[in-house]
Amino acid sequence: MKTISTKSLKVQNLKIKKFHIDEDIRNLYNGIFIDLGEMVLFTGKVIKQFFQPPFEHKELIKQGFLIGNKSLSLVSVTGFIMGLVLTMQMYPILSDFGAQTLLPGVIAIAMVRELGPVITGLICAGKISSGIGAEIAAMRVTEQIDAMEVSGTKPLGFVVATRVLAATIVVPILVIFADALSLLGAFLAINAFEHMSGMLFINSAFGALGFIDLIPATIKTVFFGFFIGLIGCYKGYNANKGTESVGYAANSAVVSSSLTVFVIDLIFVLITNIL
Repeated sequence: MKTISTKSLKVQNLKIKKFHIDEDIRNLYNGIFIDLGEMVLFTGKVIKQFFQPPFEHKELIKQGFLIGNKSLSLVSVTGFIMGLVLTMQMYPILSDFGAQTLLPGVIAIAMVRELGPVITGLICAGKISSGIGAEIAAMRVTEQIDAMEVSGTKPLGFVVATRVLAATIVVPILVIFADALSLLGAFLAINAFEHMSGMLFINSAFGALGFIDLIPATIKTVFFGFFIGLIGCYKGYNANKGTESVGYAANSAVVSSSLTVFVIDLIFVLITNIL
């Protein structure tokens, strides 16, 4: 009898554990879809603020300067090192086939089409989105946003829309800086192996680029900037009360915006291949 009762208790415990696991999975899926639905509604409200007065031009310029100034040095150094390292890795391989003259074009296509936008997007996701999320979450915790709503100031327009629009404008500019400095790093790396004039490097690099490389890469950086700013604002604006929610908003903003960068990049790659 003892053996039977022990087995029955084990089976019952296993059923209870399985029930709790299924319940956790169900709650996770429900939370994801609820979060996506709220995100869509929040996006619609923010886009409406772009076209509704008053237009906060001064706040937009201020946020654009702060976002760009904080991220420019990190993006520039990263782009320069990427071009340097990529060239040093590829030169020995191409030289074995006697194709080292193709290296400027290969680096230009790789950086402009894919590596430059994605790496810069990930850096901005970690730098910009987390900063916006933590800042707005702190405003929510200290009831500054509630005070704006009571006083008649629209926090969605003054706080959220300006930051989203600033990120949308600034991120493509940062990508251009990263691409330019990556080509500079590639030029210096090539000259470490053999002499190549600057004019020859520029002609070889830009001669390999076409509109099919530039246009999709530029458009997707605009989407990168929009969603990086939007996700950071959403996580901060919907933060819970309590100081721990500030760190949670910053962390979840980085994770969500980084994943969104990869998803957007995948979509644009598929569209480009179809076209």
